[in-house]
Amino acid sequence: MGDLDGRVAIVTGGARGQGRSHALALAAEGAAVSVWDIAAPIDSVPYPLAEPAELDETVRLVEQGGGRALGLTVDIRNTSQVDGAVARTVEQLGRVDILVANAGVCGYRKVTEITDEIWDDMIDTNLSGTFKCIRAVLPTMVGQTYGRIIVTSSGAGRAGAPNLAHYASTKWGIIGLTKTVALETAEQGITANVICPTTVHTPMVENEQNYRLFCPELDHPTLEDALPRFGTLNPMHKPWLEPEVVSRAVLYLAADEGSLSGTVLEVSMGVSAYRPT
Repeated sequence: MGDLDGRVAIVTGGARGQGRSHALALAAEGAAVSVWDIAAPIDSVPYPLAEPAELDETVRLVEQGGGRALGLTVDIRNTSQVDGAVARTVEQLGRVDILVANAGVCGYRKVTEITDEIWDDMIDTNLSGTFKCIRAVLPTMVGQTYGRIIVTSSGAGRAGAPNLAHYASTKWGIIGLTKTVALETAEQGITANVICPTTVHTPMVENEQNYRLFCPELDHPTLEDALPRFGTLNPMHKPWLEPEVVSRAVLYLAADEGSLSGTVLEVSMGVSAYRPT
């Protein structure tokens, strides 16, 4: 028996990285999982996004573990795709109990280097896409008088971050959005909470643009060059979290009986201790 037996979860950005880890963790606790991913490039994002084969692999891994999974190609910037994916999830899996709004993109630019396209893609994906997913699942959750909404923000949603004005703006906005949803649904059996991870070992972090940011003196820095410098970002001097660590926080909020809402859970390797709030 798992803590989530009989529940149905949606995980956005589930083809790889944190999303795949969350899908597997939820399935291991008994939830059926609808795994969404754009599984296609976005021109302004400076690293490869997931591919359809990776989305298929997440579904395979869930099923290999004895779980039920539905893999859907969804661009969360597109309202009709989001609404259609919620409808397909309800049709094929029966309901929607949990939304893990995890999908997001990143990139590094100084404010003066952020073009309209880069800004718009970041806002549309990270902030507006999260809003559209929450809006789409709420009618079903309200009708059930049950729902658990878990949103991935970032340490950059709690403080400023050089070269990340666009990304930090979306991650701060996600917190305000989720807290508002928590207030609006407080009497309807729904909770809404935020997780703020620090650097996580995923393709969003492990890519050439990141290496150049940390090693500007090198023409072609590698992971081995950059890895020691990742550890300077937190007082524990560890380079990053593994996705499974964040998944434990997701499970904590997903299995809560209904007492936690409007909270921000920081999984930060001590970074939050630097900040006054």
